Amino acid sequence: MRDLVLWLASELVERKDAVKVEVLERDHATVLELSVAPDDLGRVIGRGGKTAKALRTVLDAAARREGRRAVLDILD
Repeated sequence: MRDLVLWLASELVERKDAVKVEVLERDHATVLELSVAPDDLGRVIGRGGKTAKALRTVLDAAARREGRRAVLDILD
């Protein structure tokens, strides 16, 4: 799941070297914290949060395939 989020986010941003994903295990869920360059934050969130919602939907589908629960936090 980490690699999926890393790949998707890297395709959205200009500064691919600044994309980082940290994985934390909390209360029966995997939390993935995504951080990008400040200039690229808008690209990852999208208008009205549509891109962020799409990222979370893809992550949720991938997690459910593995019988897990995952949450994506976008850090600013």
